[in-house]
Amino acid sequence: MAFAYSGGVLCAEQVPLDEIARRFGTPCYVYSRAVIEGNFARFASVLAGRKSLIAYSVKANSNLAVLALMARLGAGFDIVSGGELARVLAAGGDPRKVVFSGVGKTQAEIEQALHAGILCLNLESEAELGRVSATAARLGVRAPVAFRVNPDVDAKTHPHISTGLKDNKFGIAYADAERIYRDAARHGSLELVGIGCHIGSQLTSVAPYIDAAARILALTERLERAGIGLSHIDLGGGFGIRYKDESPAPVGEFLNGALRVLAGRKETLIIDPGRSIVGEAGALLTRVEYLKPGDAKNFAVVDAAMNDLIRPALYGAWHEVRQVHEAESDAVAGVYDIVGPVCESADFLARERKLALRPGSLLAIMSAGAYGMVMSSNYNTRPRPAEVLVSGTGASLIRERETVDQLFAAERLVP
Repeated sequence: MAFAYSGGVLCAEQVPLDEIARRFGTPCYVYSRAVIEGNFARFASVLAGRKSLIAYSVKANSNLAVLALMARLGAGFDIVSGGELARVLAAGGDPRKVVFSGVGKTQAEIEQALHAGILCLNLESEAELGRVSATAARLGVRAPVAFRVNPDVDAKTHPHISTGLKDNKFGIAYADAERIYRDAARHGSLELVGIGCHIGSQLTSVAPYIDAAARILALTERLERAGIGLSHIDLGGGFGIRYKDESPAPVGEFLNGALRVLAGRKETLIIDPGRSIVGEAGALLTRVEYLKPGDAKNFAVVDAAMNDLIRPALYGAWHEVRQVHEAESDAVAGVYDIVGPVCESADFLARERKLALRPGSLLAIMSAGAYGMVMSSNYNTRPRPAEVLVSGTGASLIRERETVDQLFAAERLVP
C-alpha cells in the first residue's frame, strides 16, 4: 500500500508526507512510483503472450517524469493534441507506439504527427478523413489511420465522461462505419491500419466494455469480407478505480473478457489506460489555513483550491481526505467542508468530512494522480503546485512550483 501511516504520520511509500511538505511546500502533488509500476504490471501480465500495446492515456497525467517512466516500462501512448505528442517525444517515448485520438486535430497537428512517424491517427469524422488524406498527399506520404467508431454503448458512467453513445461528439456512427472505411480505402494517401472505440471513463462494469468489443469485432469481420484487412483493434480504456464506495471490476476481468471476444484474431490489441495506472498513485497535499465554524457549516479553509483539483467542482467527484498526522494537540474534531481560497462558491475539495483539525494541519486528498494537475489552472492568478515523485525512501521534485512572475511574463503592457 503506497499511502499508509507509520508512527502516526501518513507516508508515501517510505517518505512521510510532512517531510515532503517541509521540503517542497504546499499545495503539492505527490506520486508513488511503486503504484504506477505495479498498475502497469497488472495490464502487462494479463496481456502476456498476446500481440498487444498498452498505450498510456497521456491526458490522465502528462508530467514528463511519469511519461518517461511509462516509456521505460515499454508503454505506448494515446494522445489528443500536438502538445501531448511533444511531451511524449521529450520524455523519450517511441513515436511508433503513439496513437493520436481527438475530434479536432488541426492542420499543424496532423503534419506534426506525420513528420514524427506515429503509429496511427484515429480519425473521428469524414471531414477529418478529407483533411488527413489531402495533407498526406501534399507531403508525399501515406498516413496510417484508423477510425474511432462510436458503438452506441452506454458505459453507465457520469454523463460528462461517457463517450460511446450516439449523441456524444466522439467517433463516427457505427451505422456509417463500413461505408466510410470503403471510401477511405480508395484514398491512395491513406493506409488503413486499424479500428477503435472508447465508450467512456471510470468504467466499473465489464458488460458494456465487452458489448463494445463484440460490436467492433463484428464490424472488423465485415470489413475483412469486403477486402479491408486491419492490423490492430483498439478497445480504448476508461477502467475505473475506487474513489468512495465504487466496486470496479478488476482490470483482468475487462481484459480477459476482451481477449475472449477476440479469440483467434490476428490483430494487435491496443488498450488505452490512464486513470487506472496513475489515479491511486497520487495525492494532493494541502495545509489548513483557517478553521471557520458556523451555524450551518464548519469550513476548513486550505491552501489548495478548485484551480488545483477541479474534479469535485466539475463532476461533484468524491475524494477521500486523510489527515497527515493521525493525532494533533489542539485539534478540533468536527464535520468540515474542505474549501479553498478561490472566489467561487464551487471552490471545494470535499464536503462533510469528520476530521480533527487545527490551523496548520496537513491533509492529503487521495486518488488525485489522474485528472488533477493536468486540469489545473491559474484562476485568481494562483501559481500551480509542485509535483513530487516518491521512490522508496527518496522524493524527487519533478515539477517546480510556479511563481507569480511566471504567470504574467508573456503579457505585455500597451500605452
